Amino acid sequence: MDELELDSDPVRQFGVWYADAQSAGVAQPEAMALATSTPDGRPSVRLVLLKAFDERGFVFYTNHHSRKGAELALNPSAALAFYWQPLRRQVRVEGSVDRIDEAESAAYFATRPRGSRLAAWASPQSRAVADRAELDGLFDDAVGRFPADVPLPAFWGGYLVAPDAMEFWQGQENRLHDRFRYERSRTGWTMSRLAP
Repeated sequence: MDELELDSDPVRQFGVWYADAQSAGVAQPEAMALATSTPDGRPSVRLVLLKAFDERGFVFYTNHHSRKGAELALNPSAALAFYWQPLRRQVRVEGSVDRIDEAESAAYFATRPRGSRLAAWASPQSRAVADRAELDGLFDDAVGRFPADVPLPAFWGGYLVAPDAMEFWQGQENRLHDRFRYERSRTGWTMSRLAP
């Protein structure tokens, strides 16, 4: 792969590779590892789903009281990783994180299936529950509380990861993979090739 084949803007380049993953039939190309950490640097990682991306960055949604929400409140930085195995491609993203506005969260929340919206109200995400019966009871309570419309909970919404660095990895023979790192500067993006 030659550097000239990559867009000068890494978010646009991500869009090209994401579309390639969709076209290739990759299962859940929107799945991404999300790494957060405590203020003292203790990391945690989990898989979440990318729900949108644009020139601002990458958007996912969660309960603000979840472990990731709590960690982001205290240390608003995160890393993302996408891996599309059939294409032998990986994309890494590092950046700052902010909550998106309530209107954008509400617009997305309204598109979720009713059961998913009820589950957002029911689940005390990341906190211990006694058993499945307790969780099912919380869901049943939410069903009774919202017989018609299910509004956006105040404790639930979107986060935007605004990248300050992105890396694109293309698998090659003999483990001589192609790696390109973009870093944001005052004037835009700079790109360098990294050794594998």
